[in-house]
Amino acid sequence: MIAGLPIDTFTSLHVIISLTGVLSGIAAMVGMAAGLRVAGLTFVFLITTLFTSLTGFLYPVNAVGIRHVVGVASIALLTLAAIALYGAKLKGGWRPAYVVAALCALWFNAAAAVVQAFLKIPLLSEWAGEDTQAWIVALEVGLGAVFVVIGALALYRRPADYRPATDQDRPTAPLDVVLRVPHPQ
Repeated sequence: MIAGLPIDTFTSLHVIISLTGVLSGIAAMVGMAAGLRVAGLTFVFLITTLFTSLTGFLYPVNAVGIRHVVGVASIALLTLAAIALYGAKLKGGWRPAYVVAALCALWFNAAAAVVQAFLKIPLLSEWAGEDTQAWIVALEVGLGAVFVVIGALALYRRPADYRPATDQDRPTAPLDVVLRVPHPQ
């Protein structure tokens, strides 16, 4: 049992959270690279990716391993991304800091999904044969290259209606973005 749930149920929940983080992160980053504002998807990505790392720490272990190091790094990157987005409002150097931090956290989550897919889906293991490790590395490197291109586009393109915003134009809390809470004028 983990967190009061049978391990299979907990694992299913962890996988759902993780895949939601990967998919919403890809959609948010592609949207940002296209110059679109994707506040709701971005919030879902940041929260679910954070919960992916946090729930990953709940699995029983005998020793600290690479997944713990990656989990701590992911939480640090997500914290930086949240500060850049919600605290500094992507002004100045905070925009590149956000893009790099968010894409690195997304890559960590996507790379873990690739590894788990090859370990848990028999069809993929059979397809890869004895070169499973080589396929995993190739896919992770390929994902990294795609994310670098997306990151470069996200840094280059700004939303069409981009203008330096006043504090009055920006949400005061992350949920304001999702819930579209009006602010008194």
